[in-house]
Amino acid sequence: MKLKKIISGGQTGADQGALDGARSCGFPYGGAIPAGRKTEAGALPEKYSMVELDSEHYPVRTEKNVVDADGTLIVSNGVLTGGSLLTCKIARDRKKNWIHIDFDKEDIPSAVRKVMSWMIRNHVEILNVAGSRASSDPRIYDVTRRLIVDLLSSAGDDHAG
Repeated sequence: MKLKKIISGGQTGADQGALDGARSCGFPYGGAIPAGRKTEAGALPEKYSMVELDSEHYPVRTEKNVVDADGTLIVSNGVLTGGSLLTCKIARDRKKNWIHIDFDKEDIPSAVRKVMSWMIRNHVEILNVAGSRASSDPRIYDVTRRLIVDLLSSAGDDHAG
């Protein structure tokens, strides 16, 4: 696997779980965020290195991250709704690689295997991570962060031997 960077839109929940997972591993991360570093909880702290867009509209940020990535991982606890569903639609419309992991149906180890296999098959070097926001799914931050940490750990193991 040749993963070089993880990006997200900086929103609460899955986006920040992915960013914090990458940060905790010292792995390159980033992504586009709306003007004002807008999230549902206020401005995203400056400690996160993100590209601030001119637009404060979430769909503009979503599309930029999908386009800038080689593949998009969409995570949820249940069916896709709202911005997660929009992310899926944009990826389909733009003919970009994407995968959905529903933690109601997958545990972390099987999700890691599935995502690793998908990333290898699709030559994903820049991975966009999207999913539910914290207000609609309080559990999504923790499972996304753990998935990213385990994914990066597995990728490191692959390079070691």
